[in-house]
Amino acid sequence: MASPLRFRQVHLDFHTSEHIPDVGAEFDAEHFVATLRRASVDSVTLFSRCHHGWIYHDTKFPNRHPNLTRNLLAEQIRACHAADIRCPIYITVGWDEYAARTHPEWLELDETGRHCGPAPSPLQPGWRNLDFASEYIDYVIAQTEEVCDLFGDEVDGFFFDIIFQRGVHSEACLARFRKEGWDPTDATAQQRMRDLLVYECVSRIESAVRAKQSYGTVFFNGGHVGPAFRKMLAHYTHLEVESLPTGGWGYSHFPMTARYSRTLNPQFLGMTGKFSESWGHFNSYKPQAALDFECLSAVALGGRCSVGDQLPPGGRLDEMTYDLIGRTYARIAALEPWTESAVGFAEIAVVNAEQFNTSQARMDPRNVGATRMLLEGHHQFDLIDTEADYSHYRLLILPDVIELSDEQADKVDAYLVAGGCVITSGSSGRNLTHRAAEFTGESLPYSPDYLHSDWLLREDSAIVMYERGEEIRPRAGAEVLATVTEPYFNRSYARFVSHAHTPPAHRTDQPALVQRDRVITFAHPIFTTYAIHSMTHHRDLVLAAIRRLLPDPAVRSNGPRSLQILLTDLPDARRVVHLLHYVPERRGLHLDIVEDPMPVVGLNLDLAGSWSARSVPDGSPLAATLRDGRTAIEVPTFAGYQAIELSPATE
Repeated sequence: MASPLRFRQVHLDFHTSEHIPDVGAEFDAEHFVATLRRASVDSVTLFSRCHHGWIYHDTKFPNRHPNLTRNLLAEQIRACHAADIRCPIYITVGWDEYAARTHPEWLELDETGRHCGPAPSPLQPGWRNLDFASEYIDYVIAQTEEVCDLFGDEVDGFFFDIIFQRGVHSEACLARFRKEGWDPTDATAQQRMRDLLVYECVSRIESAVRAKQSYGTVFFNGGHVGPAFRKMLAHYTHLEVESLPTGGWGYSHFPMTARYSRTLNPQFLGMTGKFSESWGHFNSYKPQAALDFECLSAVALGGRCSVGDQLPPGGRLDEMTYDLIGRTYARIAALEPWTESAVGFAEIAVVNAEQFNTSQARMDPRNVGATRMLLEGHHQFDLIDTEADYSHYRLLILPDVIELSDEQADKVDAYLVAGGCVITSGSSGRNLTHRAAEFTGESLPYSPDYLHSDWLLREDSAIVMYERGEEIRPRAGAEVLATVTEPYFNRSYARFVSHAHTPPAHRTDQPALVQRDRVITFAHPIFTTYAIHSMTHHRDLVLAAIRRLLPDPAVRSNGPRSLQILLTDLPDARRVVHLLHYVPERRGLHLDIVEDPMPVVGLNLDLAGSWSARSVPDGSPLAATLRDGRTAIEVPTFAGYQAIELSPATE
């Protein structure tokens, strides 16, 4: 039987060209396993078929790698299982160069009739996209079934990769458009077709696997976990959040996406890479502190770890890579008594703006802005969609673009009636019954304009609001917390002043921030504003609004904004505080680098509840002062990471 999902996985890429000789010739089972065990690896994803389309084991199909020297996958599986190392099997789906060459009719086409893929022309290296409406998926299923037949109960699970569609204008796709009665020239219909083809692909492949085995993990990877996953969850055993910070994802992606993933399935892996940059970089190593930070972040959010590597063509693992991984995974292994059954804690929920955005971008600015604000405010939060259960959150945030259907609005209204709190901004929440303001349907006339608040700012001061807001009117009983100050004029070619925008001219009574009971509304899209402009005053406005609604949050701290404080709960009423202080630094043109764990000195935590405290895994007790249902803890100096176990105490 397959092992359960493990904590310390390696995703071992093996995309190996037919132009490389002696593939697998250097594989040595004893060295392979010894290297993995030395690095505390307990699971490794191994390759059946790669993006080049080659198969790395004996097969009935013609695309066994032409230079493969042995039945490599079979030997790898046998060696790993003898050492109690789990090994899910990798099969590419969306990219397969062998299939692209031999079956050009299986390639995606865009609206212009051109092949889709990262490469701008056939003369550039890169993967071409396969069409899920074509007979190609029949081949993927047949090859998957062969793996099940060849390896039987040695199959621990599957990782199916590149599960997305771009071009939907092949003959096979056009036939599907006709069948569904959709217009292939309509952008909305095109996205519906992409979603349909992905869903059918996932459903068909998973059904084929389950026809062969009732156990084993199954995951389908598209490089990001977004709202489209919810309807496919029945076909996934767990989620893997691919998020290589230096590989195009950045350091804001994982803390955002993991918080959404864990609401869909608490069994999730945080997948980063050992590479200094991204996938496929040979002899490329990130700093130790970076890998520590990325893996510790995964367990601090209630997940498990997967580190990407690429096996050299000869089949011998790189020693420097496993020195790096081993040092990180030794730390993860030591924490497992406090992470094995942990689940992430959250008292604030941010509605996922991707659900209301058709751009398909994996870094929605509304989500980024909200995530950064709440991280910097040391708040405990999830990213959710409108199908989630709101009842166990104390505060719901609708950032900027959450234009609810009537049914969705009724759900939020019911949450408010039950005692919840809501913050809305921009155009969000305009049809809530219990809204704080009326929307006129017009945008504010000036942009940028300014926000004035005696409540938060110095008297007669205002801050620039870079993004255009909505015109609102306070409802009866509402309190206006801030007003709009208008500039002299909107900047244009006909009249402008200075380098950027027009200075403030006069205050108005136009509301910019309104509170009515447990609802606060910002007229401006303040989360987008923070994501784009990163002016800390915008963050501080939101954090001040949260304090009005949530004066007693789960944790308060005097720590720096760069400190991440994450809480997880254990089944026996214990709680773990994870403190992470690694600061990414832009050193070159494109990449943010983490090299040094940063010290924190004189940290005080103020936690809701009555607790005794000790640092883990070393077990050192920490002084805890209990007062009025809260616990104050002084944390000794640490660098980079510190975990604290909280156990219920009696005052």
